[in-house]
Amino acid sequence: RMRVLVGLKRVIDYAVKVRVSKDGSGVAMDNVKMSMNPFCEIACEEAIRLKEAKIATEIVAVSIGPKQAVETLRSALAMGADRAIHIATDVRLDQEMQPLATAKLLKAVVEKEAPSLVILGKQSIDTDNATTGPMLAELLDWPLVTFASKLKIEANTAIVDRETDTGIDSVQISLPAVITADLRLNTPRYPKLPSIMKAKKKNL
Repeated sequence: RMRVLVGLKRVIDYAVKVRVSKDGSGVAMDNVKMSMNPFCEIACEEAIRLKEAKIATEIVAVSIGPKQAVETLRSALAMGADRAIHIATDVRLDQEMQPLATAKLLKAVVEKEAPSLVILGKQSIDTDNATTGPMLAELLDWPLVTFASKLKIEANTAIVDRETDTGIDSVQISLPAVITADLRLNTPRYPKLPSIMKAKKKNL
């Protein structure tokens, strides 16, 4: 059995024109459309494709955030994830929630769920840190491949193409491992209406 854990972050939708708050403390969040971070969506899609290929047996989506993060998790369930875990916090994810804290929370989930593979987006579009994946791998002492543009699983090994400034690196690592998804890994699906309705009824 191969369980895949996918990390998801709720961010301001990429198509929204952001505004600075009146007090100048950060981005205005009131009445702004939020959605799943695009790179997290790619990570989720890749996990679902592994299950469709009968490589993965279960996909667990996890999100850290306010109560509205449940909507992000339901989007993942509608796409094809099997279970969802919500770690509730009212801390502002784009300012106060540091990547190391996120990585430590994800480590606790990994230790409980015991996945063979963790797939995260390479970065979130609100903070652009690109450090949660590497920090999680370091905390777990697991192999890591960042900026994945192609993924193949063979037995207990992941063969990953990763994007660099000079071209493509092909890397082979043993599982369990952490992989962060780049833009060209896949094109995420749009959930169908019946899947969306079923996801609304699932327990988190």
